[in-house]
Amino acid sequence: MSTETILKGQVLSFSRSPFDEGAPQDAAQLSEAVAIRDGLVAGTGSLDDMRALLPRAPLVDHSDKLILAGFVDAHVHYPQTAIIASWGKRLIDWLNAYTFPEEMRFGDRAYADELANRYLDLTTANGTTTVCSFCTIHPESVDAIFAAAQARGQRIVAGKTCMDRNAPEALRDTPQSAYDDSEALITRWHGVDRLGYAITPRFSPTSTPEQLQAIGALWAKHPDCLMQTHLSEQLDEIAWVKTLFPQARDYLDTYEEFGLLGARGLYGHAIHLEERERHRLREFGAALVHCPTSNTFIGSGLFDMAGLMAEGHRIGLASDTGGGSSFSMLRTMAAAYEVGQLRGTPLHAAQLLWLATQGSAAALRLEHKIGNIAAGMEADLVVLDLASTPAIAQRTERAADLWEAVFATIMMGDDRAVAEVWIGGRAV
Repeated sequence: MSTETILKGQVLSFSRSPFDEGAPQDAAQLSEAVAIRDGLVAGTGSLDDMRALLPRAPLVDHSDKLILAGFVDAHVHYPQTAIIASWGKRLIDWLNAYTFPEEMRFGDRAYADELANRYLDLTTANGTTTVCSFCTIHPESVDAIFAAAQARGQRIVAGKTCMDRNAPEALRDTPQSAYDDSEALITRWHGVDRLGYAITPRFSPTSTPEQLQAIGALWAKHPDCLMQTHLSEQLDEIAWVKTLFPQARDYLDTYEEFGLLGARGLYGHAIHLEERERHRLREFGAALVHCPTSNTFIGSGLFDMAGLMAEGHRIGLASDTGGGSSFSMLRTMAAAYEVGQLRGTPLHAAQLLWLATQGSAAALRLEHKIGNIAAGMEADLVVLDLASTPAIAQRTERAADLWEAVFATIMMGDDRAVAEVWIGGRAV
């Protein structure tokens, strides 16, 4: 049986990137209503037009609330849910003190199921409808997050983390087991319903050359999968990579040498890039993922959004749970604005919303399915209350235009600003 709904409100969609030439706000359009049929956007426009398009559809009136594509979080670690906001460590110490002990627990499928569902509950409450997640070395951790998302009808990407050195023995696999386990998971989950697989070496310091070579061979065999990893997050990490790979030209070369540089590659952080790395990443059309709350929380540095965008890079936005300190993409957008200010290149509200929706969807090569509101797109939506708290409401009252009002919610909003979330055309 066909399911139809019309949502009325301020429906925001993008016709181009607000980082392109021209005023950022001119990249966005507002409509009065959006029509949804069988999990897809049937159209946007005036309420009368949408009623003519779907004459029997019930109306959900959100008055002056903002309706936009659900947030897309392009780099997360769902197994770190329970250790988010752990105090006082930089990257390597943080992994050893908090991350690795917690990830050891995910060989227990019941625990993995509990955390997968908790994580999706928390992110959905914050308006996030798609994530791209690292799991642990345990296949059970991948099965858990995919099963939880499948039950919710949710589009996600995830993959088994591969590590065969510089990690506790209980968190190490081998080149062969990393290949075999990952391929079995690809066969089981990739392309099923709304699920996609990302081949996932954690980062080159925790994989031997032999494992990186095996993972590169796996990606060559399954080129429709994404590949996600970390790149140039902290200066001491880069120095460590140089000692482990003395023949490499730079950090990126530790991936490139083994076939792990490509258009469907996702490289988290990418803060301290050398010129050759910037050139090669752009040449291949790879995606960089900006994780601002993580970068400030762990003291990594300031991502060069303006410079990299001007060079033509594909860039997404992410919370980096739990190195990042919030499950909220609103808070992530606020942190991206703050990082931009520190670099002298503040971002417009339209640019921030685009990064958290269409930009991140494009990083995941899913921009034709999610991240925008247009006919034929999957109906993953978030409804934002632009007066969700007294502090925000009093600022919104004085806003000169929609963008001033939106910016106040970006900077001060949290899950209270999320009035409703729709996943696959269904209110959740």
